Amino acid sequence: MTEQKATNVHWHDGDITREDRARLLGQKGATLWFTGLSGSGKSTVAVALEKVLYERGKLTYRLDGDNVRLGINKNLGFSADDRTENIRRIGEIAKLFVDSGVIALSSFISPYAADRDRVRELHMESGCAFIEIFVDCSLQAAESRDPKGLYKKARAGEIKNFTGIDDPYEPPQAAEIHLRTDKMSLEQEVAAIVDYLLAHDLIAAS
Repeated sequence: MTEQKATNVHWHDGDITREDRARLLGQKGATLWFTGLSGSGKSTVAVALEKVLYERGKLTYRLDGDNVRLGINKNLGFSADDRTENIRRIGEIAKLFVDSGVIALSSFISPYAADRDRVRELHMESGCAFIEIFVDCSLQAAESRDPKGLYKKARAGEIKNFTGIDDPYEPPQAAEIHLRTDKMSLEQEVAAIVDYLLAHDLIAAS
């Protein structure tokens, strides 16, 4: 766990609570954490889900792996330590969105189970909803898609520490939602997530 270096700092509560913000927005905040191999379809599902939730009047924000690495995490590479710090920061950001009442759609390979578990614990400790979504896809299928040409570069030795090639991916053992993107249509995947959110009272039926 990251060490707290700053001293003499204290959490300052305001007069407006999470529940107040939820009433204002007419929704409950939650983090939907999409994890899976590169090319498995994490971002594709998140983008499609974002549109469906928007049409239902729900406020969301997508936190995407590449987008975040172009900004707040631009100083991090792909070593094991940097991956862990990358996920730690995203977990903290996602939790802030949840506290504000927004549904955070977080799409990250996040290959290490321990890192994902720490994000879950961070949310649980704060009473924030965390839903892990395993965007499952065989390595063969993901590699055949290779939308960014990354597998080809990794196989050629041009990219090091690439998940699924020379770095491991530890699949979730008890994800709340398990999508098989090499066997399901995009519409089925989005519907499975919406059904879960409805069944767990995270969004209301329109």
